[in-house]
Amino acid sequence: MVRFAGQSVLVTGGGSGIGRAVARAFAAEGAVVCVVGRRPEPLAETVAQIADAAGRASAVAADLTRADDAARAVDAAAATTGRLDVAINAVGVSGAGARVADLDEDTWSQVIATNLTAIWQAMKHEIARMRADGGGAIVNVASNIGAHSRREGFGAYAASKAAVSALTRTAAREYIGDRIRINAVSPGPTDTPMSLRPGETETDRAARLKTALPIGRVGALEEITAAVLWLASSEAGFTVGHDLVVDGGATA
Repeated sequence: MVRFAGQSVLVTGGGSGIGRAVARAFAAEGAVVCVVGRRPEPLAETVAQIADAAGRASAVAADLTRADDAARAVDAAAATTGRLDVAINAVGVSGAGARVADLDEDTWSQVIATNLTAIWQAMKHEIARMRADGGGAIVNVASNIGAHSRREGFGAYAASKAAVSALTRTAAREYIGDRIRINAVSPGPTDTPMSLRPGETETDRAARLKTALPIGRVGALEEITAAVLWLASSEAGFTVGHDLVVDGGATA
């Protein structure tokens, strides 16, 4: 399928993990992709991978907690085609390891800034651009930890991701009249370093998830990207304000 031929797609958090996989998947379906993140080197690697597969991509190093950086990233994404069709907000950190009363202020602030404030800032400018362009689609990457489940030691992460889900649904109602569809995907444990516990190998993780998850395995990146691309596509044209949980039955 080539569902996004010629469309301009912005992917935040595009230097690794789900963000990188999503960027590659959009490029494979014909999109002109702009990946955004704080560090230039991982972004350049994503762009190189897309180019090696005959796709089109560019990168913008930006701190999305800053309004001027968020505006610059959106402008850069729209520059090639003259509009912004799709935005995927996949930036995130776990900040795990401490219970609520033991969290230090720096960790709390970093998690909230990265997982929530950065997505809000990006959405502000993505929505403004899409309103001017006559519509678009936004998909935010939340988590099954937050609005759907809780886990000890993940208080800041759960709070930030639950807020992303609530922010997504609120914005969806506010801007569907402007032909902007906004939804979220909430992955469970996925085949990225973030799902590995400290000192855990991939083999250890597989053994743990064999009994911890109903499906008995870690989620593949392709399974998460498929959900993201579907929500961004015209096939999901009647889907507004949905938080799609993709977690192997963990919160069923």
